[in-house]
Amino acid sequence: MILAAGRGERMRPLTDATPKPLLEVRGKPLMQWPMEALAAGGFTDLVVNTDWLGAQISNRFGPNPSLNGDPALSISYSEEGRDFGGALETAGGIVRALPVLGDVFWVAAGDVFAPGFAFTQASVDHFVASGKLGHLWLVPNPAHNLKGDFGLSPEGLALNSATEKFTFSTIGLYRAALFAPPYCSIPPGNPAGLKAPLAPILRAAMDNELVSAELYTGPWTDVGTPERLAQLNTPR
Repeated sequence: MILAAGRGERMRPLTDATPKPLLEVRGKPLMQWPMEALAAGGFTDLVVNTDWLGAQISNRFGPNPSLNGDPALSISYSEEGRDFGGALETAGGIVRALPVLGDVFWVAAGDVFAPGFAFTQASVDHFVASGKLGHLWLVPNPAHNLKGDFGLSPEGLALNSATEKFTFSTIGLYRAALFAPPYCSIPPGNPAGLKAPLAPILRAAMDNELVSAELYTGPWTDVGTPERLAQLNTPR
């Protein structure tokens, strides 16, 4: 699943007429980078959630785009703006898409630039064998999030409390069971369009040692301001 429903308030005025995931980084839409990386790893069935100017996203990619010579993708669009009048936040959006996501699935944000990240079947197999409900990729803290989000134990568990914390990259593997009781009370498909953040669900599962994590040290940028976008597009 590619998360692409955000308004991108901090990116205004760039996002007044263009949805943030379609802003270009190095010649292609920002969200196309993880889409290509997923296709390269053999993950070709995608769900993309949309809200703000969402029709531009579905019109740009359609249902079966072939990107960068990779196998054609099959994209289902979860149109939160059309169905509910606004974005459902991360967990609300995931639960909305659960009926088409399957038991184990990737989630990545369409506004994060991580050009070296590899989505691999080996990662999925290791996660499935672990019995965990979630696996997160953490990154060294950027200047705009120096306190970090989660700790990382020597055994590879994500921690709520830790002396050293890292930033959640937004890239993760999940089981559908994470978005069910006791961690989430929203019915599959989120028929009422309830908004719900992801962090409380993750933290509750972390308390039961059901979320693993690892540190990713490749290039990574949360494209949250026009300045960060401009830096990425500055010729090197």
